[in-house]
Amino acid sequence: FSMSTIVGTNIEVTNIKYDSDTTSMIISNAGQVTVQDENTNTTNLQQGLLKYWNAFNGDGGSSYDSFNNSSVTDHGINDHTFNFTTAFASVNYTVTYGGGNTDATGGSFWLMICDHHLTTYLRCQAGYADGTANYAYQWQRNHLQLAGDLA
Repeated sequence: FSMSTIVGTNIEVTNIKYDSDTTSMIISNAGQVTVQDENTNTTNLQQGLLKYWNAFNGDGGSSYDSFNNSSVTDHGINDHTFNFTTAFASVNYTVTYGGGNTDATGGSFWLMICDHHLTTYLRCQAGYADGTANYAYQWQRNHLQLAGDLA
């Protein structure tokens, strides 16, 4: 028996399997999706997705593109608050941040200090790798990604 297309409004299944009868995806009755990775390990799909990301200009905080971002507040050079459309379930989300100038004027070896972790927003300030603040340059291309559980 072979079928190439299924058309319908709803398809109700417990497991989706390969031809070898190996389960590759499980959808729980709570809507959780678990997929098998390259080996025999499994990954919870919702846990593995970014819950917030923002590509923004440090000069004013305007976003080039974003997800789950309601607004960015610019507190001055390299000091921004990122407000979430949907809150996180706890303050234990992870933060990945990167950026720099589109020219060589501001250097590229720096770090972000994100010390205001709240469920509804995150405030970050840029500095040099030695921990000193950098108020001389406004980085033009910045990228913030957050992972964790949403409320």
